[in-house]
Amino acid sequence: MSAETQSPMAFDYEWEYSPRVTTLFGLFAFVAILGWFVTVILTAIHLFSIPAIPADAPVQGSIEVITSPWAYVFGIPLATLGGFYYLTTIGLALWWFDTRHPLLIKILTPITASGVVFSTYFVYLQLGVIGEICPFCMVSAAATVVLFALELVIVRQSTTPSLSSMGSDLGRVLEQTNYAVVLVPVLMGLVTIVDLFMVPLLPLPEAVPFV
Repeated sequence: MSAETQSPMAFDYEWEYSPRVTTLFGLFAFVAILGWFVTVILTAIHLFSIPAIPADAPVQGSIEVITSPWAYVFGIPLATLGGFYYLTTIGLALWWFDTRHPLLIKILTPITASGVVFSTYFVYLQLGVIGEICPFCMVSAAATVVLFALELVIVRQSTTPSLSSMGSDLGRVLEQTNYAVVLVPVLMGLVTIVDLFMVPLLPLPEAVPFV
């Protein structure tokens, strides 16, 4: 199998990536963006649809899931927190494309693993405690599993130094990072989420009912 050595910066160690790694990271970024879209949709449902439901109205199905006590952390929808998670993975993927440094692969492993752990717990709550399914939540859970699986394949397709030998080089990687490539898409995603929360606070006119 052919391999490519990715060392655009001068370091005291070398690494090699299979040619498949670039494609895998592209797929990784696509799945992360899909997961982010799902969390934006869920956040919009929390902010615009749920408040319109009367307090005494019976709920079932996905609405019962996303209005349950487990759907919020300190009043923040879990979907919104998931949006931050996906933006983190998107940013790290873009950072890898910019620097090709293996330190980013090492950082992504525990992050994607934690996503699977939390998603597993949330799926358990849906199936075992609430007794209802939220399709959007399940899509998000599937996305976290796929991201972790892709990360494991990327690790297997890469020959990288140990984390301890690369940790001290984080500053040098930061110095040679093109921040526009990494941060602009992430900031756009953050602004989208913040805007969703600001819309209900705006002094908009009341809806005029049709006669």
